[in-house]
Amino acid sequence: MADAVACKTMSATSNGVWQGDVPVHFALPLLIVQIVLVLAITRALAFVLKPLKQPRVVAEIIGGILLGPSAFGRNKDYLHTIFPHESVIILEVFADMGLLFFLFMVGLELDMTQIRKTGKQAMSIAAAGITLPFVAGVGVSFVLHLTIAPEGAFGPFLVFMGVAMSITAFPVLARILAERKLLTTEVGQLAMSAAAVNDVVAWVLLALAVALSGSGRSPAIVAWVLLCGIAFCLAIFLVVQPCMQWVAHRSPDNEPVKEYIVALTLLCVLVAGFCTDAIGVHSIFGAFLFGLVIPKEGPFAAALVEKLEDFVSILLLPLYFASSGLKTNIGAIHSAQSFGLLVLVISVACLGKILGTFAAAKACRVDARKALTLGILMNTKGLVELIVLNIGLDRGVLNSETFAIMVLMALFTTFMTTPLVMAIYKPARNPTPYTRRTLEMEDSKDDLRILSCVHGMKNVAAMINLTEATRGMRKRTLRLYILHLMELSERTSAIMIVQRARRNGRPFFNQSKHSDNKDQIVAAFETYEQLSKVTVRPMTAISGFDDMHEDICATAADKRTALIMLPFHKSPRLDGHFDSTPGFRTVNQKVLKHAPCSVAILIDRGVGGSAQVPSSNVDHNVVVYFFGGPDDREALAYGFRMAEHPGVKLHVIRFLSHSVVMDDGHGGLASVGSEVSEIGKTEVSDTRFQFAMHGLDQNRQRELDEEALGHVRRRQASEDGRVTYVEMQVSEPLEEVVRLSSSREHDIILVGRSRRPTPFLERFRRKHAEYAELGPIGDALMAPQVRASVLVFQQHDHVLADPLPNTSETEAVKELQTFPSSKELVDRKGDVQKIDLSSPDHRV
Repeated sequence: MADAVACKTMSATSNGVWQGDVPVHFALPLLIVQIVLVLAITRALAFVLKPLKQPRVVAEIIGGILLGPSAFGRNKDYLHTIFPHESVIILEVFADMGLLFFLFMVGLELDMTQIRKTGKQAMSIAAAGITLPFVAGVGVSFVLHLTIAPEGAFGPFLVFMGVAMSITAFPVLARILAERKLLTTEVGQLAMSAAAVNDVVAWVLLALAVALSGSGRSPAIVAWVLLCGIAFCLAIFLVVQPCMQWVAHRSPDNEPVKEYIVALTLLCVLVAGFCTDAIGVHSIFGAFLFGLVIPKEGPFAAALVEKLEDFVSILLLPLYFASSGLKTNIGAIHSAQSFGLLVLVISVACLGKILGTFAAAKACRVDARKALTLGILMNTKGLVELIVLNIGLDRGVLNSETFAIMVLMALFTTFMTTPLVMAIYKPARNPTPYTRRTLEMEDSKDDLRILSCVHGMKNVAAMINLTEATRGMRKRTLRLYILHLMELSERTSAIMIVQRARRNGRPFFNQSKHSDNKDQIVAAFETYEQLSKVTVRPMTAISGFDDMHEDICATAADKRTALIMLPFHKSPRLDGHFDSTPGFRTVNQKVLKHAPCSVAILIDRGVGGSAQVPSSNVDHNVVVYFFGGPDDREALAYGFRMAEHPGVKLHVIRFLSHSVVMDDGHGGLASVGSEVSEIGKTEVSDTRFQFAMHGLDQNRQRELDEEALGHVRRRQASEDGRVTYVEMQVSEPLEEVVRLSSSREHDIILVGRSRRPTPFLERFRRKHAEYAELGPIGDALMAPQVRASVLVFQQHDHVLADPLPNTSETEAVKELQTFPSSKELVDRKGDVQKIDLSSPDHRV
């Protein structure tokens, strides 16, 4: 009551500094200062800890501790000015409101249908992961009660310690698994299933602990609290759940959730929180249970999270860490006894959780490495642990010293999870050697496999129309793998999408055959598969932009594709200019560097229009600008493949320099590629073209150029005008290709990236490049007067390709042996080239 009276003496807003008021002496300006300070410190720490692969919750816990009496709070002037006693209750109200809606979102993440379907294996692991740590926590509670926490009722203290030791932070675990790409692995699936069960049981135990702690001395009060809690749970599941299912069905898939439905749902969250607070088991339990009964199928749950997550997770939730940090005084751990108890608590917490999970996993015939990884993952504490501890402190069950010890334990166990998992568990890689890594290998008997990446629906029509023009009329199957690229952000909704990907078996949102909510991208490609002879397999990669290329390259290696097709990071506007997504540019650059096969970047200006074109209506005028070299031959090979379709006309234009002319013995002009002096490997640059002649046999390249062009000449002679070939002598190739492309005679242009340039293009190596990843010709074709779509090809080169991280040298050499000519080149250079062909089982 004293706090409430003190709070009333603090006015809401000031009259301004010009009237003599100090803003931080008033509630609202002071709250703004507190929020700004909390956000600035926690975000700065998150940035510092990001290279260590730590979840943001670690930075927020540390930030809260720094703001409190353990660090900055040692300065009393700071503490009394920024966090005066009368302002703390206001901060806590905002923090608890954020916590209320956060627990509602946690409930939204947990799917009771899937929890009920949890197999015996995951259920056994969850049971052992709760039982042994709980028993260990009870044992530790005896030691703490006899040493530093003798005051208070022992029964609630014992239960709180057991829950604190046994709990697993489901939201933090989901984030760690998603960032480490482990959600679809056996370990990830077991961890998520077990953690979901663990979470529900832990909240039930915590509700029991809260009921015991607030019951006073009368056993009848405990009984009434428990009976009312059970009645509330029954009402939620028997009455509220059917009502919310009816409400969710009122939200069609392709329409936004109506405002009144959102308002009604948020009102119910508050009412549920009020009811459980009135019962005596804390308001967060009502919000959590209400989140559990929201239907997870369809867009309703995701729409709710999308509307809440930024405001709650970015603005309100960090205040909870600050509030917790203000109660944490590391200085209370000052004696040798306290330090010994800290070590004891951390050791028991880790050993209890890890050993219990390990033993259960081994009993379920999980191998030792995976079982140990499961134990470490299940030991993640994070925010959920802080919630338990703060409730215990507020209820008077824990004192300040015990609270500080337990907070440090939560911080340590969460911090250790990611590094240990990365060190112990490296998913088995079973690389499957394959030889067809380029389109140029036309003598291959394998099916042509293409991995097409899409950013969204805007890329679907172009990819389908290109595939339709590429499949030709051969009997050999074209296998198309679609990889939907999605950024894994800090938002909760991103984790929900990843979890649905894991749950549905196919990594796309709502993929059940009986679902009425099929993803539009999947639906488009499944329809195309039914109408064509192309085998289509949709997948997704949900990753941060920094490591999304690993998913793409690993998928290509796993599926043994000959070509990765990437959309350009810019999308066309009606005026001919482009809208940009810079993160995807980084992805494209890294794929070009690490790809295990050939790569093509599509600059889409409307391939076949904005809709899918039936096979009978395909009508493309395709041109290949040929300067010579492996990348240009790859573009030519793709052009040949397209020319098999009766609706495609192929035009090949070979550019030759006025200054370098040689007779090739066939009445034409010879390739000039052999005249280039060897250029060393260059560093990746956004403003300079990457040219390299490392390990290249120039005479052989000239022969291959002439052989490829010989095919063109023969096709020209045998085809009825569908394949044409011309040679042009030019002095300014970039200007000439732009001039030709501006004529709008062709709707698709195929060019090479020219990593192995002829002297004709090598002179542009010092030219400023706006889009260096496209090579000089592709960069020139970004001119606004060019309205044709452009495909820029890079042929796979085992000498220049860089391996992905975690690829062993043994695997690289083993794969390199499938390319005798490349191996000879490498041996000649005395340099082992590592090729990444691994197929990780941890991809989303």
